Amino acid sequence: MRTEPTWRIPVGVIGLLLALAVYALVIARYVPELIGGWPALAQTPIYIVLGIAWLLPLRRFLIWMETGRWRG
Repeated sequence: MRTEPTWRIPVGVIGLLLALAVYALVIARYVPELIGGWPALAQTPIYIVLGIAWLLPLRRFLIWMETGRWRG
């Protein structure tokens, strides 16, 4: 267990929030133009995949915030 605070955690949280905001804006700006005319049942899987895709790099990012290394 860590006993002293580290700069990586606040920087990581701010970076994560900024990255998620940029990701959300890009998705909200470009995806509706591409699939907006599709039926709702066809759009649903696309938005589900895009809603889960941001989780893929999250594990390594959280490891970096805790340990300072990118690999676990």
